[in-house]
Amino acid sequence: MSGHRHYTIRVYGRVQGVGFRYSALQKAREHDLTGYVRNLPDGGVLIEVEGEPAALDLLVEWCRQGPSWSRVERVEVEKQPPQGYTEFRIR
Repeated sequence: MSGHRHYTIRVYGRVQGVGFRYSALQKAREHDLTGYVRNLPDGGVLIEVEGEPAALDLLVEWCRQGPSWSRVERVEVEKQPPQGYTEFRIR
């Protein structure tokens, strides 16, 4: 996959305890993305994700809104070298 990319996404706001990780899992799988999502000690959510650029951009846009109970205040995205994930999981 020549277009394969890796994004590190950090999402801040009311994003823990609102189903954010489970919704991110569904969105990632829906767009054939691989990687993982986990809560951060500072109250944010970290998503390490790989796939085609268009699908990654769709996930980033979704992160700016999140699931209905969340209130996203900030989204940070860094491009990294691909790690070779084979599935998307919650950690």
